[in-house]
Amino acid sequence: MKVTQTDIPGVLLIEPKIHGDERGFFVETWQRERYTEIGIPRDFVQDNMASSKKGVLRGLHLQHPNAQGKLVQVLDGEVFDVAVDVRRGSPWFGKWVGVHLDGKQRRQFWVPPGFAHGYVVLSEMAVFSYKCSDFYHPENELSVLWNDPAIGIDWPTELQPTLSDKDRDGLLLNDISPEKLPEYEA
Repeated sequence: MKVTQTDIPGVLLIEPKIHGDERGFFVETWQRERYTEIGIPRDFVQDNMASSKKGVLRGLHLQHPNAQGKLVQVLDGEVFDVAVDVRRGSPWFGKWVGVHLDGKQRRQFWVPPGFAHGYVVLSEMAVFSYKCSDFYHPENELSVLWNDPAIGIDWPTELQPTLSDKDRDGLLLNDISPEKLPEYEA
């Protein structure tokens, strides 16, 4: 397994070892001891899967309290996946990291608690899977506007993305009251 630290400490790109031959492939997508060694929590409480069409953008979502860390991967298709640091007091507040994930390379992306998360589908269809470190609490969910100019995410799409009402009505990060955002812990 190859682990790459991104420009924001704690946000990781993981490349599991793929064993393949003419029959197909095998890949270990979670192994508690190895993943704990690289800083990912030992226990997840929820697994989710989503299927989306080309141009669908989901995000930027976060929860506070009950922040969720997410270990994400694409099972089929391709997405551009983004983590945005929204921890008040963080030296990286408002900074983002984006990676391409697809069902061929089987790379994973660790989005720690305290980050807003989102992705846009680049292939005709994508199946997206992720493990969560805390349960979903809709009463604590926030959506940061996907195209917030203060964040400046360079989404790799020329299309107008397909958005849910929640994502279309997301808030500018600077308009969210600080007590609604997680706090940075060095």
